[in-house]
Amino acid sequence: MKLREVAELVGARFLTGEELADREVSAAFAADLLSDVLAMVREEGVLLITGTVTAQVVRVAEVMNLAGVLFVRGKLPAKSTVDYAAAAGIPLLATPRIMYETCGILYTHGLPGAKRKPLPYEHDQPSSPPP
Repeated sequence: MKLREVAELVGARFLTGEELADREVSAAFAADLLSDVLAMVREEGVLLITGTVTAQVVRVAEVMNLAGVLFVRGKLPAKSTVDYAAAAGIPLLATPRIMYETCGILYTHGLPGAKRKPLPYEHDQPSSPPP
């Protein structure tokens, strides 16, 4: 799915990076805690869906080579954050929809969830059920 399609489906507008609207999005990950993004996402080209509007979101997107960031709940980042994203080549989009609805729309239109790293409790589980 392309960023342009994401924007159309969820009624989002580009805050920056509209020239990258044809960038391919491989999957999506939704979180407000950036530590979850860093700890769990294991692939590039993912769309981050979040309500967190700090400059750190752009830094995480840059470090993780994400396809872009979609802000939900009508939240908008500061101009300095938008400027930083533009300089870094990170598309930012914003939708008035809530996160749950945004994720549901994208999922039902074929955008899968991001592949994730194993959770801590999964390391402690036996590989097969006990007898």
